[in-house]
Amino acid sequence: MRIAVIGAGPAGLLFSLLAARRRPDWRIRVFEQNPPDATYGFGVVFSKGALSFLERDQPDLLRALGAAMQSWPIQRIVHRDERVDIDGNGFSAISRLALLGILQELCRDAGVTAEYGRSLDSLDPVADTDLIVGADGVNSLVRRAFEPRFEPRTEWLTNRFAWYGTPQSFECLTLTFRENEHGTFVAHHYRYSPGMSTFIVECDEATWKRAGLERISEAESRAYCERVFAPDLGGRGLVSNRSVWRQFPLLSSRHWFVADPPVVLIGDALRTVHFSIGSGTRLALEDAIALDRALAECDDEVLPALAAFERERRPIVEKLLAAAAASSYWYERLAEKVRLEPWRLAHDYMTRSGRMSDERLRQLAPRFMAQVDSARSR
Repeated sequence: MRIAVIGAGPAGLLFSLLAARRRPDWRIRVFEQNPPDATYGFGVVFSKGALSFLERDQPDLLRALGAAMQSWPIQRIVHRDERVDIDGNGFSAISRLALLGILQELCRDAGVTAEYGRSLDSLDPVADTDLIVGADGVNSLVRRAFEPRFEPRTEWLTNRFAWYGTPQSFECLTLTFRENEHGTFVAHHYRYSPGMSTFIVECDEATWKRAGLERISEAESRAYCERVFAPDLGGRGLVSNRSVWRQFPLLSSRHWFVADPPVVLIGDALRTVHFSIGSGTRLALEDAIALDRALAECDDEVLPALAAFERERRPIVEKLLAAAAASSYWYERLAEKVRLEPWRLAHDYMTRSGRMSDERLRQLAPRFMAQVDSARSR
């Protein structure tokens, strides 16, 4: 079988690796517009247990990732300079470049052919393949080429965010809320290596406009954010990497594959997951595993496999998408949320998706809920 994988992010590389290991006789070609050592963003984070699916499917990959990861057992909310720790809510993080490097090396060992610096203007160069896998992200060429058949839908959130790094090392995944004369800001930050952390700055549209962030340069925006979060950066600065202000697109697709020619979407090409729940990369990796498993279970018959992939995977994905949407809408109300006391803000945050009850929180985070119950009784 001849397979063309468009995009060498986590989803495209892992699918290529799995398929090549299972069927060494297949010709699998990966096309990536960027060089192999280019990445945008800094670290990626996984919630507690989010990588457990690799224990069964790819234990060698899990071992390699684990050796390069930073982990911690709590999450922290900082509001009005008060820290509220939430136990039982561990996370792990890794440099996105390190993650890609591990997958690239494993793909090379498995015989996958990857063409980096290869930008496709159309799908004509891969028209003779038996399957096209669109793993080319939110701006997917593959999805656009078959847009009327995939029927994508995009809702743009109103908040603005900019993705930075910093050499400041943080103890754990933290949400830090800050206010100034222009409005309300929140930083999502966590270390992904001993010497670097991700630092995402988010604000509502009104704050963004009052601060003049729509009119100033990337360097000026970075300096502004350094001033807002000076108490948290410990004298260290922010690092830019295409760190422009963006709105997050909530992308979904009515259909996951096209039958003629056989084309399927995975990862962010298929749908996006708001960064506040830390599941985007996890879902991309799980898509890759599910697609390869569907091919194996359908005796490598492409169309039955694509139908099985969507049928089995969609219910799982849609539950996570609903939680991610609820989380993203919570952030859209930042100005309202920061009026809450720190403990109440933290509790409101933990229950933002509607799926976490107090009873479940008492099981998962007993020390945090003891603090909440104590505050309520006063």
